[in-house]
Amino acid sequence: MSSDPWGRVDETGTVYVRTAEGEKVVGSWQAGTPEEALAYFERKYEGLVVEIGLLERRVRTTDLSAKDAQTAIDHLRTQVEEHHAVGDLDALRVRLDKLVATVDSRREERKVQKAKQTDEARAAKDALVAEAEQLAQSDQWRSAGERLRALVDTWKGLPRLDRKSDDELWHRFSHARSAFSKRRKAHFASLDAQREDARKVKEKLVAEAESLSKSTDWGPTAARYRELMADWKAAGRAQRESEDDLWNRFRGAQDVFFAARGEVFAERDAEQVENLKLKEELAEEAEKLVPITDLKAARAAFRSLNERWEGIGHVPRDARPKVEGRMHTVERAIQEAEEGEWRRTNPEARARAAGLTGQLQAAVDKLREQIDAARAAGNNAKADKLARELEGRQALLDQALKGLEEFGG
Repeated sequence: MSSDPWGRVDETGTVYVRTAEGEKVVGSWQAGTPEEALAYFERKYEGLVVEIGLLERRVRTTDLSAKDAQTAIDHLRTQVEEHHAVGDLDALRVRLDKLVATVDSRREERKVQKAKQTDEARAAKDALVAEAEQLAQSDQWRSAGERLRALVDTWKGLPRLDRKSDDELWHRFSHARSAFSKRRKAHFASLDAQREDARKVKEKLVAEAESLSKSTDWGPTAARYRELMADWKAAGRAQRESEDDLWNRFRGAQDVFFAARGEVFAERDAEQVENLKLKEELAEEAEKLVPITDLKAARAAFRSLNERWEGIGHVPRDARPKVEGRMHTVERAIQEAEEGEWRRTNPEARARAAGLTGQLQAAVDKLREQIDAARAAGNNAKADKLARELEGRQALLDQALKGLEEFGG
């Protein structure tokens, strides 16, 4: 008979393993020595130790499901309970029991984590639905459409909820997308109709523009082209392929007309440049009249210059404001001199100014006497009130005196 701390082989070749519950039969060995029998079943034990160790590592370091882990534990426990190995089987039972507890703990952790993930997924999908429903009312067709497509991709990346909740949220999400798509289609259908109407209007505008391109009635035709351009802008855009062709025809007709007009106007421009030189000389001569020293002579000289001015003719449009402004400045200086002369020589205005000044002076003198009387009587409140009134009357008097000076005293 042969034995070790965990097992023995009796004289019949029966192999036993020692456990806390006593010896258990492992098997029968007839093919060799008892030592070989023990070594064989000890290797079986070592194999169980290795398998349990591997399972412990998988549970600890991988995402092995609780179900698969429990199946593997049950398989190993069966092998341990069948006693086909020699070794510390009780220690293996303890390790398997601990592993069961670990798997149960991991199952609870995953359950909690899954619940958390579900809550997060629900919140995320609620947010996606809310945003989609808001975008469904948007008129930013391109950006809103791109954002809705991005929301779909985000939705696909989220975990599923329970079927009822997931279906309800998806129904709202899908409905929002459909509503936006329906509104967008209606918008662009309306836009297409508007563009077709614009095309018809612009066809007529082009036809008229082309019919006017040979006209030599420069003013009215140019005015009509401006009206046609305003109508063109008001018509809106046609379809792109039509818009470009129509515009080229419309613009081409205008170019033909304005090129012809430009040749004619070029000759006029040369004449107007010469006219400008003559008017600049007259303006320079008029400016020598300022400042006005002899009003009568200045008035006569300016009248003569103005008659020559009127006989010269048109100047270039862009130069007209400046050169005319120079003449107007001299004319205003003469007018102001005339007004000043009138004020100085108008006896009625001078009399009115003198009368007003006298009245104000009398009022000021009277107020001063009243102030002195109030001060003497100890009535300072009344004196202060009268003093404030005096300030206003004095200001009016100063102004009236200044006006009187303009009449020469």
